[in-house]
Amino acid sequence: MSGKPMVDRFLDAETCSRTTRSTYASILRTIDGCAGNRRLAAGVATTETLRAWLQEQVQRSPLRSAIYRTCVIARYLEWRQANGQGNHPLLELRAQYGGQLSRLVQALLEDDYASALQRLKPRPEWGSALGSTMREHIARMQSLGYRYDARARDLRTFDRFLQRHPELASAQLPQLLAAWSADRPGVRHQLRVQQCGQILSKALHRKDVAAPILPIELGLHSRVVQQERRPHFFTEAEVRTLLATARSLPSKRAPLRPIVLHAIVTLAYCAGLRIGEIVSLKLGDLDMDAGLLEIRQTKFFKTRRLPLAASALCVLRDYLHARAASGAPMTPDAPMWWIPMCRCGYSRVTVQHLLTSLMRQAGLKPERGRRGPRVHDLRHTFVAHRMMQWYREGVHPQAYLPHLATYLGHKEIASTLVYLHITPELLQSASERHRRLNAGALRASEGRQ
Repeated sequence: MSGKPMVDRFLDAETCSRTTRSTYASILRTIDGCAGNRRLAAGVATTETLRAWLQEQVQRSPLRSAIYRTCVIARYLEWRQANGQGNHPLLELRAQYGGQLSRLVQALLEDDYASALQRLKPRPEWGSALGSTMREHIARMQSLGYRYDARARDLRTFDRFLQRHPELASAQLPQLLAAWSADRPGVRHQLRVQQCGQILSKALHRKDVAAPILPIELGLHSRVVQQERRPHFFTEAEVRTLLATARSLPSKRAPLRPIVLHAIVTLAYCAGLRIGEIVSLKLGDLDMDAGLLEIRQTKFFKTRRLPLAASALCVLRDYLHARAASGAPMTPDAPMWWIPMCRCGYSRVTVQHLLTSLMRQAGLKPERGRRGPRVHDLRHTFVAHRMMQWYREGVHPQAYLPHLATYLGHKEIASTLVYLHITPELLQSASERHRRLNAGALRASEGRQ
């Protein structure tokens, strides 16, 4: 084993398909076979060596191909490092300036790469003048039993804004909020700014009663609600188009992606899952034998077990077969949605971006802008189509609303009613049901007259 080439030992350690192994071997042996590239793979490489290699790559092929090869090399180097082969400038740069290799590669290709790298350097969490107050407030709210994820994201955004503007360090809270408010247009951003301002002013008031509590502008929330886009209800034909587009999506470097997107759209439409619930799924959450999917600790700290339709289970079964063939880990705690190249699961941001791109490719959403269907509209469509199906089957929908609320993960029926919109199809089904039930009574009444 000790006489075996390093590349072969690395590939033996990887659980990947035959095609992926061949691709990796081609990339890594090219590095070991070239005198200039051997310096890249060896411990004597420098940042300049790495830049020269990247410049050579982008001259021969597109940037995305160079990024792909860099990702493979990074995994190889990480494996070498774990096996006592020393550190490497690529790994050092990745640790210092963030783990996203695509941005790192683009920065290294710039003429003033040092400045470009500095722009990539992650900012310290809660590093602004108000950072400690934000951190203490979030810890306090979470200790009281609130998950507080959404508001914590807003406060982190404000903290990063303040770190990008050190000239505001000595300003008071109202001036800081005014600067943040002017950074972006739109009433939704104004509401977010004022909500964070009120939260922070209350936190400061607890420390000093002389500190004023900032109000939220009267009527601002109503203006935000009025500007909310109405949900788009996909027709059955549009859902079929979306699923067909997902399966035919070209993805040479991510062969699992088409079947992943097909399975994700299936769950969003057939089970009405939130995007965060889909992304958080683990392999152990799916019981194929019982036909059940467990959604753990989601919104409102609720866990629920959902029965799935046979067609949805068939889609998931096909995906699991393809996933296993790619060499993905099959332990219960492994992410459901797997990226073989990165050896990790999909993030929420990535899934959101891919589904939006899928809608554009299917012709359901314009090429640019925020107009058109949103990912969350698949959940609205699930509710609308479920109601129509009940009407078609002669079921009284009101009696089944508690079941629907439980399936959706709502605390109360009032949350489910937000998803009940009158569509032309639903109105027609309701009218037809009313006609069938009351036609006899109307005829009897006319006869008595």
